[in-house]
Amino acid sequence: MSITAKELDVLSRTIWGEARGEPLLGKIAVAYVIYNRVTMDLHGASKPDWWGEGVIGVCQNPAQFSCWNEHDNNRAKMLAVSADDDAAKECLYVALGVWLGHLSDPTAGATHYHAISVAPAWAKDKAGQQIGNHVFYRL
Repeated sequence: MSITAKELDVLSRTIWGEARGEPLLGKIAVAYVIYNRVTMDLHGASKPDWWGEGVIGVCQNPAQFSCWNEHDNNRAKMLAVSADDDAAKECLYVALGVWLGHLSDPTAGATHYHAISVAPAWAKDKAGQQIGNHVFYRL
């Protein structure tokens, strides 16, 4: 699947904003949640899904990835990060590796995740897989 330079930038910044402090596997897992949402057609409807369409739509859909929320403290840092940042380099590597199919999905198709420090209502009574400081779910 192809990806534009703008989509790659948004994808790698989202990984940075959500998982820059995570080990490599944690960054890959976050990237795969985005990839899985982009490539999944809910209900086989060929219509836009509730979480957005395409890389930019999925990443920037309100309340989906907190680093894009207007009042999130991470947002300004994420938008300002440069290619010289070591974590940004790794996030770009992950974004490309996932999108080109060079890195495998450690989440078994997850479409959702949350930090281990929170317990969202949507995750109650659902089996998840912890990778780093996040728990991943295929919902």
